[in-house]
Amino acid sequence: MKTDKKLIGAGLLTAIAASLCCITPVLALIGGTSGLASTFSWLEPFRPYFIGLTILVLGFSWYQKLKPKKQIDCNCESEEKPKFIQSKMFLGIVTAFAIVMLAFPYYAHIFYPKTEKQVIVVDKSNVQTVEFTISGMTCASCEEHVNHEVNKLSGIIKSTASFENENAIVEFDNSKTNIAEIEKAINGTGYSVTDKKEK
Repeated sequence: MKTDKKLIGAGLLTAIAASLCCITPVLALIGGTSGLASTFSWLEPFRPYFIGLTILVLGFSWYQKLKPKKQIDCNCESEEKPKFIQSKMFLGIVTAFAIVMLAFPYYAHIFYPKTEKQVIVVDKSNVQTVEFTISGMTCASCEEHVNHEVNKLSGIIKSTASFENENAIVEFDNSKTNIAEIEKAINGTGYSVTDKKEK
């Protein structure tokens, strides 16, 4: 029975570890400490291993729970009802939680407020587009965090961050903000601007 608890605990921990790098930016946004967003980005390369380990551990736990028990022919009293923490229902709850945690990067964007902005550009010659190369982004949650922080600045027309391309392309009115301010906003998220070029 202690083994069951350890397996379930291990399954939970690996599921959380697998999504920690994507959960941190959302928690940083909620907590108002956006600089902490990239704290667990170093875990991203290990994510496939954590996912595999979670599936193995929970799969083995389910196997242990569902395998038929050997019948012993005796007149002894029947086994007492297992505690909740050792029940199939508890294992089901843990499994559901693990699935929610593992899928987090795919729905993290819903936690970021939509920044609908109306930008009035008086002179089209003031519109500038700059591509910022960014290190440290590992998932869609990171992209949303960068876009959210950049869109707080006045004069931002459009911000499109991509963790796959390791960049953010920002279109803005340079009479209202500038490249240095945008770079500062991106660096404030905990990710780092490593290069920038005008488009």
